[in-house]
Amino acid sequence: MNNQWFSKVAVWLVIVLVLFTVFKQFDRGAMQGNQIGYSDFLEEVRSKRIKSVTLQEGAGGTEILAVTNDDKRLRSTATYLDRGLVGDLIANNVKFDVKPREEPSLLMSILVSWGPMLLLIGVWVYFMRQMQGGGKGGAFSFGKSKARMLDEANNTTTFADVAGCEEAKEEVKELVDFLKDPQKFQKLGGRIPRGVLLVGPPGTGKTLLAKAIAGEAKVPFFTISGSDFVEMFVGVGAARVRDMFEQAKKSAPCIIFIDEIDAVGRHRGAGLGGGNDEREQTLNQMLVEMDGFETNVGVIVMAATNRPDILDPALLRPGRFDRQVFVSLPDVRGREAILNVHMRKVPVGQDIRADILARGTPGFSGADLANLVNEAALFAARRNGRVVEMGDFEKAKDKIMMGPERKSMTMPAEELKNTAYHESGHALVARMLPKTDPVHKVTIIPRGRALGVTMQLPEGDRYSLDKERMLSTISVLFGGRIAEEVFMNQMTTGASNDFERATQIARDMVTRYGMTDELGPMVYAENEGEVFLGRSVTKHVNVSEQTMQKVDFVIRRIIDEQYAIARKIIEDNQDKMHAMANALLEWETIDSDQIDDIMGGKPPRPPKDWSPAASRSPGAPPPVNPDGAHVTA
Repeated sequence: MNNQWFSKVAVWLVIVLVLFTVFKQFDRGAMQGNQIGYSDFLEEVRSKRIKSVTLQEGAGGTEILAVTNDDKRLRSTATYLDRGLVGDLIANNVKFDVKPREEPSLLMSILVSWGPMLLLIGVWVYFMRQMQGGGKGGAFSFGKSKARMLDEANNTTTFADVAGCEEAKEEVKELVDFLKDPQKFQKLGGRIPRGVLLVGPPGTGKTLLAKAIAGEAKVPFFTISGSDFVEMFVGVGAARVRDMFEQAKKSAPCIIFIDEIDAVGRHRGAGLGGGNDEREQTLNQMLVEMDGFETNVGVIVMAATNRPDILDPALLRPGRFDRQVFVSLPDVRGREAILNVHMRKVPVGQDIRADILARGTPGFSGADLANLVNEAALFAARRNGRVVEMGDFEKAKDKIMMGPERKSMTMPAEELKNTAYHESGHALVARMLPKTDPVHKVTIIPRGRALGVTMQLPEGDRYSLDKERMLSTISVLFGGRIAEEVFMNQMTTGASNDFERATQIARDMVTRYGMTDELGPMVYAENEGEVFLGRSVTKHVNVSEQTMQKVDFVIRRIIDEQYAIARKIIEDNQDKMHAMANALLEWETIDSDQIDDIMGGKPPRPPKDWSPAASRSPGAPPPVNPDGAHVTA
């Protein structure tokens, strides 16, 4: 309330000063008239062209305002008191009035003298308050914590809103159970972890899980971002950490949640020139508060990060963050549960099946699935639909996986044909080789930065790769360039990214995974520690030049072998290549059913009709694709 009152008073003071200055200028301008010299004024009086005169003594002499016979205003100044002026006015029948010198009021004197200084002070205080977020204490509240306490009225998120991470939910549910019934754990000699670190890829629901804990626990919940501790002033971060824990002690038992803790918990001493001293002071104070001489009983610290590798080891030891909860990407059942949660917020059609959508979105995080539902709703709105149909989800999935369509981009006929054979080469090799993901869709519509896309979807979740699958992937990547060579007799730049990925896979097989007989199970990758994360300042080369030559030779062998395999497949199936390329040129996009027809030697069926009317017609095939994403441009 005081902050609002101060802001209003400061604003009105500024307005009054501005108006006063403006009106003063107008008043002075109105009084000015036509300025003439004093001798010219006397000549006007003696020529009997002056009707009336007003004389007023001022700080710089006598101010003279005259009105002529034709009602024009003249102004003059006499720097001394002319004793004969009155006589001249009387002799020439000029009416005149003499006014005493105006003394300014005390308030006006103060306003004119101190107004600019007070205005500058007010502006300085205002900007200082704005830099500090306008919080309590204003410009002198640097060391106050910016943690915000959530109560039940401001947070309605519960564990029912969190899906796809059941193991993580069980881990953090213990915190809520302990805060509600601590005797259940203490009677067996156990103690609740003082700190819990939520670790996982972006978008997996770490912050949402913390919000759910705040909604479930009937205790104060302080939330703050890691970047809120560090300011431009040295020592502010450490002071805010102290203030935050002091507030938490007064509200114990309670939970402190620090989002993106890697902003302040980065490895100390990292970088060539030493670390940021302010950040290190903040981290040191946090380490002391979490587990120092004074133990914060009843204060549980939770934090979230997707970069645990750069956190300081002292922050991760037992006694500070006792437990690390991994929030990983959801599996197929988790994706189905997440989709059901998000689809409760949109009207969906009768043909929607969350289990099929879950199988078709491998590798999606919770945020990706929320975006999928939102994009599908937007597609339904564009066609003025009343509910979200399966076709809308299919379009949304293609947009997320392959990029947005660029239908306005027109390609020459020869380049379009080259793209059709390029993508057909990827698809054909993927269908003919073992241990490759099923081809879900092939398109020559430019999407994102690619002129065409071949999308493969795995049949299920996969957590590791074997040697044969990696070799097959290299062959699939080479299929596009080989098709250009065989059918178009040319080489284009469209295969550059394919070569990069194929070379990287072959190099990893040799140097990291030990998948070759020549070099065996040994790591030959050079030290790639990040300098600014404190991993290594100098580069250590652990491999001799002779060994690196052998590594390059084995990589070259793998690439040549897989290139030859892909070329033989394409040359032996030229009829299928022609059929697939013609289908792409006719329909621009073909799906797995049409590819099955082509591989079986049959004419490809027409594309599926994803319109709502077709999906509801009797006897129509279900508008879903059961294939469970690997995208090849």
